[in-house]
Amino acid sequence: MSKRGYFHRGETRLSYVDFGGSGKLLIALHGRSGSARNFAPLAKALAHDWHVMALDQRGHGWSDHAEDGSRQAFIDDAARLIDLMSPRSPVALLGHSLGGINAFQLSAQRPELVPCLIVEDIPAHLKTPPMPLEPWPLRWESLAEMLAFMRASPFGLSPLLLDSIVEHEDGWGFRFTDAWYDRIRPTLQGDHSADWAAVRCPILLLRGRQSWALGAAEAQRMLALNPQAELLEFDAGHVVHDDQPAEFQAAVADFLKRHGT
Repeated sequence: MSKRGYFHRGETRLSYVDFGGSGKLLIALHGRSGSARNFAPLAKALAHDWHVMALDQRGHGWSDHAEDGSRQAFIDDAARLIDLMSPRSPVALLGHSLGGINAFQLSAQRPELVPCLIVEDIPAHLKTPPMPLEPWPLRWESLAEMLAFMRASPFGLSPLLLDSIVEHEDGWGFRFTDAWYDRIRPTLQGDHSADWAAVRCPILLLRGRQSWALGAAEAQRMLALNPQAELLEFDAGHVVHDDQPAEFQAAVADFLKRHGT
């Protein structure tokens, strides 16, 4: 069974989920509006060969909604978890979307920590992340009311979002808030190509062909920037691990078998 744990970096309390498993350590970083629990299916699929842990990144899951939402804060949170859980050995690192940027920037800054890297559907040059179509309610009176609202939305019952549902004292809602994310949105925008190009370990870049985030031209540009990278594309949107779970898990397992030594 998985276990939730906590650690502090400065005054910020951060949460992670230890899914267990055998073998070397894989640490996973979720995307915007996600949580550590998003990686439960992957952890189950890899359990015979890999010990999977996933971080609730700041502002998400059971981690604090810290005042500092800088790029470096996210990077240092992940580095701290690696230092705590694998102080003498490097770990494989996987990141989706927001977590993908954090993962490749950490790999560039701390190459000794990361022998292989998996980045799921995020560009190195991120222009303007899409804004929500309209603000969602902060709370719903019942879980049934909340789920009905989600079914009628363009996102539907997205597993990425469902993992973050919780009952608050004043009703049902998510563990994240759009208001908190809106403060950090500008830090994601911009050209992070220098960090991508600086990564020296093997990289698996995963792209959904229907993704809003990572276009075909940008994926090819990223391959040209870093000869360590290989690209796999899927019949999926931005959340490949939910849209094509079996194919995603097989691709990750194959890459780790080849490079996760």
